[in-house]
Amino acid sequence: MSAEFDYMSALEQRRQVAKKEISPVELTRRALERAKETDEKLNSFYFLMEDEALAAAKIAEDAVMKGAPLGLLHGIPFSAKDLMAVGGVRFSSGSRAMADNIAASDAPAVELAKSEGAVLIGKTTSSEFGCKPVGDSPLTGITRSPWNTDKTPGGSSAGAASSVAAGVTTFGLGTDGGGSVRIPCAFSGLAGIKGSFARVPVWPTSATPTLGHVGPLARSIKDAALAFTAIAGYDARDPFSIAGPLPDVLGACDASIKGMRIAWSPTLGYARPDPEVVEIVEAAVKKLEDLGAHVELVETVFEEDPADLWTAEFYAGVGIKLRTFLQEKRDLLDPAVADILEPALSQDMQDYYTKVFARYELRDKMKVFFDDYDALISPVLPVASLDVGKDIPDHLTDRNLVSWVYYTYPFNLTGQPAAAVCAGIAGDGMPVGLQVVGARLAEATVVSVGAAVERTQPKDYNIYRFEC
Repeated sequence: MSAEFDYMSALEQRRQVAKKEISPVELTRRALERAKETDEKLNSFYFLMEDEALAAAKIAEDAVMKGAPLGLLHGIPFSAKDLMAVGGVRFSSGSRAMADNIAASDAPAVELAKSEGAVLIGKTTSSEFGCKPVGDSPLTGITRSPWNTDKTPGGSSAGAASSVAAGVTTFGLGTDGGGSVRIPCAFSGLAGIKGSFARVPVWPTSATPTLGHVGPLARSIKDAALAFTAIAGYDARDPFSIAGPLPDVLGACDASIKGMRIAWSPTLGYARPDPEVVEIVEAAVKKLEDLGAHVELVETVFEEDPADLWTAEFYAGVGIKLRTFLQEKRDLLDPAVADILEPALSQDMQDYYTKVFARYELRDKMKVFFDDYDALISPVLPVASLDVGKDIPDHLTDRNLVSWVYYTYPFNLTGQPAAAVCAGIAGDGMPVGLQVVGARLAEATVVSVGAAVERTQPKDYNIYRFEC
């Protein structure tokens, strides 16, 4: 199979598989080849599952040839982040402390994707326990962006973003506890969806069980919507799992946004974005008015930055998981991660629960906000790119490992659906991300606005080929 298939959409792959124009085995072989070709420069994969992938592809091919019913993702290769369980293989969460851990069974999203005929080719890299929005860990080293290998693809779903942007698979599964799907989508020119909390079931229990989400990263919002449709749904193993019907997010990609009330917030009230980022995202937002949306500038969405609320919850959860290693084998951990986990573990109970209740108040305020608006748009990140090896941009070092991103973690606290799409290209040649947030359970609205943004972009804004 030639390289022309590397950047084919998932929807087109599905169509051609069903019409017997492409073999699932050929698609899988090419994805594995592409992974090997790119990995020396990008370091996207923790490990590949070549034998298992080819066996699954052969089963998918046999079903096509027999005329059996085909799944939503039939024969389409994909990857899963190392923060997700895949039965019988290493489940290290990007940490040397967990390097020998073997998962007992598949995470629900992996299981559901496979049940729809998708072929898992391997596990992708992550920062340690998803604690950094960049792509490196002591376990796997530095993961790089195919747009510019001196830049991070973002994190913590680093390998998923890097490999999808490089044309290895059409989509990858990532996790998002504070922005770890949306951040790498922004840095890598991709589209991703974080559904409402528990819309995609999570199991085994996350280190951050009230913040963690699972979602797809893809090269278009339509492909992300296709994958999201496959992995969302009720699962009894997740006690928060949503049993209600899933909205038609795939159909929402072609829906009109005429008459929608959209709030545009450059800072949410507290962020310090680069002017170029605001300019690019604002230009994309203004084009939505030409499609009939009513856009209103809202300078202040939050009365104060909720970073402390998020930090108290996220880093305390990870810290408990790694407490023994922090106390006895600290040298195994990423020093930057260890440094931020220790104070989170020393929180006073009264202070911690004050933050818990402040989080509930924040959630209620956002519910009221969406009585007036259908969607909220902001940048995904305050910068267009970040050099590899850096955890925080030089001019934002007063922030912690995650709070410098500003825009994503609030909506893990509130549990609302959010998507990231590309808004344009910065002067350094790197993509800039736009975030769409909606009311709880309103994934269809979020996706329809994200798709509208993509439709207004130049057709070739993200059409490039990564040369190995």
